[in-house]
Amino acid sequence: MTAQALAGALADERRRVVFAAIALGARDVPAVVARTGLPARDAATAVRRLTDAGVLVDDAPGLRVDGDRLREFARAGAAAPAAPAADPREAILRTFLRDGALTRLPAQRGRRRVLLEHITARSFEPGRRYPERAVDDALRPWCAGGEADHVTLRRYLIDDMLLSREHGVYWRTGP
Repeated sequence: MTAQALAGALADERRRVVFAAIALGARDVPAVVARTGLPARDAATAVRRLTDAGVLVDDAPGLRVDGDRLREFARAGAAAPAAPAADPREAILRTFLRDGALTRLPAQRGRRRVLLEHITARSFEPGRRYPERAVDDALRPWCAGGEADHVTLRRYLIDDMLLSREHGVYWRTGP
């Protein structure tokens, strides 16, 4: 992210207020709402955008400012040449994956699809058939320590037609 992109992430008044609330100790959206007086939807949207921009982190202790990332932005400085636009898929993966495990499943279908395609590509070989137990075993590590469980993840993979199932046997059908 460039200094210009960071400035863009903080250009909106609501995002600045949310950023300040989190910097001062709010650890979740309800706490942000209580501190800022913003409607819950606005606060949640601001948190999501700041997280996508890499300014905030949502991990085990809750929301926090990513100080390391801000230092990286500061070191890069305004004099650095503008980098090409980051792949939005990478931003989604950074937001919802930590150390190879899901932090949570995105509510927005498009973001969830990006995440599910990533999981499918790394967990299942095209043309190979898997018994249900093997599918569960492949999905459990993705859910370790997060809010999602392997059964829900398997259901989403079926619903999004990334995996197919017949008589307890699964195979990859998506990209």
